[in-house]
Amino acid sequence: MTSACTRLNGERPVFRLPQSLPQPPRPVNMLIRIRSKDGNSRFEFPPTADISELAAKILETATNADPETLTISDRPRGNETLVSTLRGNNLQTLGLSHGALLFVSYKERAEEQRTTAATAEATVLAPASGSAAHRPWESVKEDPVDAFWRSKDGKIPRGRDAKFCKHGANAMCDYCMPLEPYDAAYHTEHNIKHLSYHAYLQKVTPKVSAATSSTALLPPLSQLSYKVKTPCPSGGHPPWPAGICTACQPSAITLQSQPFRMVDHLEIASADIIDRFLQAWRMTGSQRFGWLIGRYEPYDKVPMGVKAVVEAIHEPSQEGETDGLTLGLPWEDEPRIRVLAAAANPPLQIVGYIFTDLEPLPEDRTKNKYKRHPQSFYLSSLEAIFTAHVQNTNPTPSKSSTTGLFASRMVTAILTGTEDGGVDVSAYQVSEQACAMVEADMIEASVDPGIVRIKEEDRNHDTARYVPDVFFRYKNEYGLDVQKSAKPSFPVEYLMVNVSHGFPQNPSPTFHSTAFSIENRPGVESQSTDSVIRELSRLRAPDIPESTFGGDPHLRSALAKWLSDWHLISFLGTTQLLSQDDMKVLLNVATSSNVDDPGVLDPLIRTEGWQTLMTFTREMAPARPDTSAPSAPSHTAMNEDIPQEIYDQIAREEAGYGSGGGGGSSAAGNVRICPHCTFENTHGGNDCEICGLPL
Repeated sequence: MTSACTRLNGERPVFRLPQSLPQPPRPVNMLIRIRSKDGNSRFEFPPTADISELAAKILETATNADPETLTISDRPRGNETLVSTLRGNNLQTLGLSHGALLFVSYKERAEEQRTTAATAEATVLAPASGSAAHRPWESVKEDPVDAFWRSKDGKIPRGRDAKFCKHGANAMCDYCMPLEPYDAAYHTEHNIKHLSYHAYLQKVTPKVSAATSSTALLPPLSQLSYKVKTPCPSGGHPPWPAGICTACQPSAITLQSQPFRMVDHLEIASADIIDRFLQAWRMTGSQRFGWLIGRYEPYDKVPMGVKAVVEAIHEPSQEGETDGLTLGLPWEDEPRIRVLAAAANPPLQIVGYIFTDLEPLPEDRTKNKYKRHPQSFYLSSLEAIFTAHVQNTNPTPSKSSTTGLFASRMVTAILTGTEDGGVDVSAYQVSEQACAMVEADMIEASVDPGIVRIKEEDRNHDTARYVPDVFFRYKNEYGLDVQKSAKPSFPVEYLMVNVSHGFPQNPSPTFHSTAFSIENRPGVESQSTDSVIRELSRLRAPDIPESTFGGDPHLRSALAKWLSDWHLISFLGTTQLLSQDDMKVLLNVATSSNVDDPGVLDPLIRTEGWQTLMTFTREMAPARPDTSAPSAPSHTAMNEDIPQEIYDQIAREEAGYGSGGGGGSSAAGNVRICPHCTFENTHGGNDCEICGLPL
């Protein structure tokens, strides 16, 4: 039932119901709906409540509103009436009924008005509490991939249907017009389980006309929270745990599959990145953990999709074991790594993390145990909770969220055994419900890796925890959809979001080398300034001038490719040999798209830090040994009994040590010494011929 506005005797407008319509029975309290540029609100008042009470409630939800300009109307445009002219009338006198919808508008106060506004209770239209006019989502700087998709409509093009299209080439009909990016039939046909983030945004964002003011559009997303609201909005009781009511307690939770995912695909830029990461496990048998360094790009296999491209894996300090690992958080080197990655061209960031879960089969140590499958688990409850912690600490900036932040794009990658005994990558995220439950301290891991336990409610003041009712739905043995309480536990699959993964068909990694030693691998590989200087000397870096002065292009290209190594750049950032500005130049050179360009090294050669490093290289680098045995006249009584093969072995070791940049290999050519039994293997396999353990 709609209300009409009439003017009686030329006086102020009065809201009355048309007399021809039947009057519904008036409830004890009636509901008044408010719609403004701040959103939709609902308030309950007795029919005899003064209009000033309604105005006070409106101003509480408004942003920096000027009370003198507050107007209400029964229609979206026109018939606005200043609330200040209605003072002294109650809601029943104005003709407002239960469920009435009022359209509210106002002007924002200037800065000087905010500082001098009266706060006396006698003023019915007192301003709201001093909240700033700042809107978080308006000042958010989104990722470039978000800016790209916001500039596109995301429509899915379709060709002309030969069977149903009867129009000309320049016309369009229902059978060939583009589809919306969230079209359910298209996703089902192409086996796409989740909507992309921006397709989901297109779905939940209301369609508006071109005449609608942009200030009237509010973000459609908000972050989930299962915490008790403190203080209570009603203000009628002490805060939790001393008291709780329906206004401050979270609602019951029904676990369900998340319709969207923040990242649709995980792409490893080069297979060498994974192979280099696995090398530590092959040598020690201990599990490893690493942060994924990369960027986000559009993904064309999913409508408005986003993929995470991994360019490097940075390994933090950790203690690996055969059945797990210990990791220190917060990660103390994280700020430096984030700044270093952001200086790359294009800028990089931490896009997720990866860890190994590999166990060789006892009967055949060349194959790995198939541990994660439908009959066991894909992501354990402990890993899911850790993933939620990582996603909570790395939210995604979003202009479509009321807080300016929404969800997270951090991807969890696992290297685990396959059904045929190989090694493969699995990628996941956890849902927003999982992140909210972890933030509210509601869930914990269990002994069974596929089961999540719900914690008990705690009313102690220091460790207070409120746990609402949690349910999940499943199909029973009769094929019926059944709802069941999730207390005390539920399957971890209800918290997971699958992410596809793969390698590019034509790899073009940002970093062209993985030869330098990897950080935080004690006993396996070591990073040192001596190894850097030794390799620079081998590459004859001090002899390479700027391209304008000529020089050997092959030496220049070899040096540029060796410098294009994330682990080398990260290590040089800790040596203080290069300043912050010089490190940025080094990163720009190392991430150049064409390292074979003769002039790519010129900006680095001109820096003061590089010249200092070249001075150290000239003075400290050892002389390159002769690869042949000493001549007969140079023999002395001490070495004349040394056989020829000893000199050959020394030459091979020196050559192998130099080419590895200080890496973990201790022999060159085809000879590889087993780190477990010290047998010298000459074959090309990955396992020792004697003990069968990984080389």
